[in-house]
Amino acid sequence: MGSGQVTDWQGKNVTVAGLGVSGVPAAKVLHGLGAKVTVVNDGDDDRARAQAAGLRALGVTVRLGDGATLPEGTELIVTAPGWQPDKPLFAAAHEAGVEIWGDVELAWRLRGPDAAPWLCVTGTNGKTTTTQMLASVLKAAGLRTAAVGNIGVSLLDAVLGEEPYDVLAVELSSYQLHWAPSLRAHSAAVLNLAPDHLDWHGSMEAYARDKGRVYEGNRVACVYNVADKATEDLVREADVEEGCRAIGFTLGTPGPSQLGVVDGILVDRAFVENRHKNAQELAEVSDVNPPAPHNIANALAAAALARAFGVPATAVRDGLRAFTPDAHRIAHVADVDGVAYVDDSKATNTHAAQASLAAYDPIVWIAGGLAKGATFDELVAASAKRLRGVVLIGADRALIREALARHAPEVPVVDLDRTDTGAMLQAVQEARRLAQPGDTVLLAPACASMDMFANYNKRGDAFAEAVRELGS
Repeated sequence: MGSGQVTDWQGKNVTVAGLGVSGVPAAKVLHGLGAKVTVVNDGDDDRARAQAAGLRALGVTVRLGDGATLPEGTELIVTAPGWQPDKPLFAAAHEAGVEIWGDVELAWRLRGPDAAPWLCVTGTNGKTTTTQMLASVLKAAGLRTAAVGNIGVSLLDAVLGEEPYDVLAVELSSYQLHWAPSLRAHSAAVLNLAPDHLDWHGSMEAYARDKGRVYEGNRVACVYNVADKATEDLVREADVEEGCRAIGFTLGTPGPSQLGVVDGILVDRAFVENRHKNAQELAEVSDVNPPAPHNIANALAAAALARAFGVPATAVRDGLRAFTPDAHRIAHVADVDGVAYVDDSKATNTHAAQASLAAYDPIVWIAGGLAKGATFDELVAASAKRLRGVVLIGADRALIREALARHAPEVPVVDLDRTDTGAMLQAVQEARRLAQPGDTVLLAPACASMDMFANYNKRGDAFAEAVRELGS
């Protein structure tokens, strides 16, 4: 099939790997284009059966409970992003010389000739917030845009819908990038790199390589994090179009070709005339909601991508002011007896939790859950001096307790030996006991939630509910 657009799908045998949020729309789109679609899925549960019934009604073949065998005559596989690269299905595809695309690759190939350019955002943490900030800034500039990809509108809907866009703000995960070999963004940012999903990628090198794919073929700007050298290394390794520039963002004073912060002002020394002498004021730190350090970094990355697209400085300010973060991302719940209660349930790994802990002092920290293979020494060592006390919940809390014993032995720790959802109310009550006026009680678990809650949203809701009970 090569790397060009596939214009004739009529009768083409396409296998879609996996049902779920990306598989079902991909199967429907391909079927609508005239392809002969077979969906294969490992699971055979009630949800899968319901989705299968809907697709079969359209005339799509669905095979449940067998995602390993390559269907006869397959000419292309379109996979759900979460399917691991070492699956037997993919080995069989490589053997047969069959290409494998993800849903992002499919969307990229199905774009029309006048399609909107993509501004892409990836990184271990901060992707969703940065992509939404970017969309808010683009809207403030009067552009028709949407936050798409790993969030919000499905990419397939965005590229095939009636609504014509001027530009798309696209959040991409490392999984999606792994399966999107021909994606070429207008400009892209890698916000940061920390160990995550290593069970899927196999190694930190492979994870970084997949993140770095976002820079391949960029036309205008490769945006990197000055404080995270690994992101700059990925820019150096990328094969970009002639004239594409490396643009850094920093919480310090920016050098030429960087965006940064001077005296509480976000400034641009990249997209200005004579950047060696001049800087353009974009917004005040107080325009960023919330103005925690890692969120200011997100705002600078969003601003860099928007400026690369030619957006005026006033739109950066207006877009940042108009932006409100999603729930459970350093969300201030309430003040009770002079203590602030903050919900950052979205901090599901150590890198995100460390950014959250860096925003407050002193802290009573509520942490724990499923560690997903993480270690906690670096996080605890970096945050120890900010901690007033710690309340531990969840299945893998012992790992955090041991790191605290090594690096913060004087900090009082309450270890709640329970994993029922009611543990959250007890955790908040214990945190209140440890806290003093002026402190922040911070839920930044550094772990996934599935040992106790359906997802991080439910965990955050339980925390907020418990705080409201204190207040009443």
